Amino acid sequence: MEDHNTSKLSEPASPVASVASADIAAEFAALTAEEQEQQRAEWSQELARVEEEINTLRTVLASKTRHASDLKRKLGITMWKEITDDMNQGLKNVKESSVFQRTESVLKSTGEKTASVFGSITSGITSKFSQMKNSESMRSIEEKVGSAYENVKALTRVIQWRL
Repeated sequence: MEDHNTSKLSEPASPVASVASADIAAEFAALTAEEQEQQRAEWSQELARVEEEINTLRTVLASKTRHASDLKRKLGITMWKEITDDMNQGLKNVKESSVFQRTESVLKSTGEKTASVFGSITSGITSKFSQMKNSESMRSIEEKVGSAYENVKALTRVIQWRL
């Protein structure tokens, strides 16, 4: 009966725990006064043992922590090195995560598609300029500009000759 009641006491606070607490209270109320006193004594003893174990574990943990710090100091492992190592490990874990890899894949694919779109736009513009350059109207404009340039050049020579 002790194990059954003890396990119910350690359950988390929730609707289920409330029902369990009600069950414990009902079971406890069904006991005689002498049995209730005995149950309370058992719970008190168990609580004292658990608290003693907790204190022992805290003492052992503090001792192990000091020992680990001493060893790290002797090995030259600084707080900064630990933080750096933790950060690097965290970044490695993130990079290896499936979410990161899917995101990276999507971004890479998007980048490739964007580059492809820009490439086709650039190619289209280059093609249009090439077509324009080879068109009759563009050749006609080039000839007229060339002719005007030659006329200006000749006129400049005449003016310089007269001066």
